[in-house]
Amino acid sequence: MSAAGIGVLLADDDDHYRATIRTLVDATPGMRVVAEAEDGEQAVDLTIAHRPDVVLMDVRMPRSDGLTAVERLRHVESTARIVVLTTFDLDEYVFCALRAGASGFLLKDTSPARPLDGITVAAAGDALLAPTVTRRLIGEFTGAGVASRRRLDDVTPREREVLVLVTRGLSNDEIQHRLHLSRGTVKTHIGRLMTKLDARDRAQLVIAGYESGLAGRW
Repeated sequence: MSAAGIGVLLADDDDHYRATIRTLVDATPGMRVVAEAEDGEQAVDLTIAHRPDVVLMDVRMPRSDGLTAVERLRHVESTARIVVLTTFDLDEYVFCALRAGASGFLLKDTSPARPLDGITVAAAGDALLAPTVTRRLIGEFTGAGVASRRRLDDVTPREREVLVLVTRGLSNDEIQHRLHLSRGTVKTHIGRLMTKLDARDRAQLVIAGYESGLAGRW
């Protein structure tokens, strides 16, 4: 992040939505829009050229969709954090985007100001995962019978409990109260889980929890 604040790239084919978010971002101290893309192909090119801190990436766009763009950015020299914008009927694409390295997702039918939270959280290196969407997303994939692949051999029983709750979309505070742990202990467990499961952030932990079969432990 530069001294000028969080640089944001907006990738969405809806001109009106993009203009709305641009106005909000540019009016927020410590944030600025550095570029705008109308499709996934542009999003990749402009991310490489402008090196934003955060990319707000729509899923359904012409020429190249957001999922393809996330996959491509995974293989280029970019440190941008990607927050996917979606609607409920695109959950399966969101799951794939998270596996590809996106830092979280937002619903487009929420308040236009909500992406500001996503930008702040992503720029800080964390992931924004709406609990209700996470539960629906994982529920659909569990119901589809997708085979689990991740092993948890090195994970302790307590860490497994924490991972179950992270997978369900609970915040650190909610995990703290549910398991009667201190805030610092929860952070320590999450940090160790990230190391053991090679997870970059909370979004990747959700994927790890799903792939290990923990999503069904409700």
